[in-house]
Amino acid sequence: MRNIIVVGLIAGVAMFVVSLAFGPICQVLFPALKAEYENPALFRPWSDPLMTLFFAYPFIQGIMLAWVWSKVKVLFKKGKDWEKGVKFGLIYWILGFLGMFVTYTTFPVSLMMVLSWWLSMLISLPVAGIIYAKLMK
Repeated sequence: MRNIIVVGLIAGVAMFVVSLAFGPICQVLFPALKAEYENPALFRPWSDPLMTLFFAYPFIQGIMLAWVWSKVKVLFKKGKDWEKGVKFGLIYWILGFLGMFVTYTTFPVSLMMVLSWWLSMLISLPVAGIIYAKLMK
């Protein structure tokens, strides 16, 4: 269990870094996203203390996915560690489409915002998968 938490936190750091890098890139490429993020009808302002919990998300996800990897890694027998990790991340990314679909259809956010989140996952989840495959053999 200790290894799951430690590796999950390492993967959480990696996912956090990817999101910190990818978010501003999307906002430069698509300036309307910045205005959407600043819309108080959609998101809490950064000054709200509850928003600090937002930063826990990649770490919680990292630990949860580390646990999932510990259960399913036997399904990824062929290939190098990075290949196994990328496959694991891509599977979770594909499953994440359902969450993104539900978000788009139920919340007043733009398709571009939802796609930017899904594309961020396309990078961060395989990175996390590689970490799991290399550190949790």
